[in-house]
Amino acid sequence: MKLLFVYNAKSGALNALFDAGHKLFSPSTYKCSLCALTHDAFTENTIWKNFRSENHFKMEFYHKDEFEAKFPSVKMMYPTILKLEVHELTTVLNPDVLKEISNVEGLIERLKREV
Repeated sequence: MKLLFVYNAKSGALNALFDAGHKLFSPSTYKCSLCALTHDAFTENTIWKNFRSENHFKMEFYHKDEFEAKFPSVKMMYPTILKLEVHELTTVLNPDVLKEISNVEGLIERLKREV
């Protein structure tokens, strides 16, 4: 079993710069609630980073363009967290649920319950 985290953002340095600016100047309109939970403006959130390194989950992280390139037949709303088991994808946390989670601790607790 592996968890796939798919951010509602495109890959690349220029896109990362635009996203950082958006989070700084207009955080309430930023389109990726998953990124807002797991990352500060410029770096990965320390609590999240520690959770990733200390847990037993196998995890992969994708920007939406990377996910669509790897899984071209899967149509998805972003951001999302998926579970991959024996070539089958199931949704763990969808965009609506992710929007309701207010902090990284809440995300971690929800993941522990759902997986």
